[in-house]
Amino acid sequence: MTRVDRRRVVALAYDRLATFEFGIVVEVFGLPRPEIKVPWYRFEVCAVDRGPLRATGGVTVRARADLRALRRAGTIVIPGWRDPEERPPEALLTALRAAHARGARLVTICSGVFVLAAAGLLDGRRATTHWRYVEQLRSRHPKVRVEPDVLYVDEGSILTSAGSAAGIDLCLHVVRRDYGAEITNQVARRLVVSPQREGGQSQYVPVPVSTAIAGGLGRALEWAQRRLGEEVSVARWARQAAMSPRTFARRFRAETGTTPHRWLNHQRVLAAQQRLETGSESIDEVAEGVGLRTAATLRLHFRRLLRTTPTAYRSRFSKVSALSGLARGRRLAEKCSGVGSSRRA
Repeated sequence: MTRVDRRRVVALAYDRLATFEFGIVVEVFGLPRPEIKVPWYRFEVCAVDRGPLRATGGVTVRARADLRALRRAGTIVIPGWRDPEERPPEALLTALRAAHARGARLVTICSGVFVLAAAGLLDGRRATTHWRYVEQLRSRHPKVRVEPDVLYVDEGSILTSAGSAAGIDLCLHVVRRDYGAEITNQVARRLVVSPQREGGQSQYVPVPVSTAIAGGLGRALEWAQRRLGEEVSVARWARQAAMSPRTFARRFRAETGTTPHRWLNHQRVLAAQQRLETGSESIDEVAEGVGLRTAATLRLHFRRLLRTTPTAYRSRFSKVSALSGLARGRRLAEKCSGVGSSRRA
């Protein structure tokens, strides 16, 4: 199999385009990022249909490239599909099969999963979509192992997400796979969103997030984040929210879409990623520092969440983090010495 550059991203555009989902892809992969001094994604849009493409909200899109752009793509993103009942054009399905066969990564948002399912690329694989389309996906494509209540599913070379905002989570997950935690945090900060919600988190929660943050549970979450290296039992945690352990666990699930234990372990993995990128601690020291106690436990969670090991993660991303850090340090030094201001002048 020919090695592909997965940082060469091509997004599909089609008539009756899902504007919001398409905008997510452009924002994450296509926006220039001069603040990140490492090679960023090369982004391109290809048209599935001829002529100006109508998009939701009265917007018209013109793409310079056609389906031939998929031949050089390392990552292909399908931001929704206009109608789950409509079979996509055979030329598109053939191009996607060929791209997948040569190693390209395929990413879908919301109803975009129906395109990959129609191509037969999801047979026997786990996948998700917006909760409104779950039963439709199951009935039309029974060979797909549908995960009905998650934000996104990472099957390695094929990744699928639930609707709308879950696409942001999946795109940031892709950035995290490619660039590590520190750079993903910079992208998330510019987007003004959380750096990452775990893919297994429920895509629908009955209580609005703003309500959860404003109440005692929000304060309890902040309390736990400051104590990742400590033993945080549900009973101790529940006291911070002035609740019984049983009520706390029930409210936690209702307001965050996950369990206290799973949320805490996810935060610990995020903290471990940053330590591995920026520090020189041993794997055992990192595990102890984030509350996972042993290197074996840390490796277990890394394999589950990131499909890699702490050692491999450090080897891959510490250099990227160091380059980004050197660039920030250089900009700060120029600012302090007046070099930056003289250049602008």
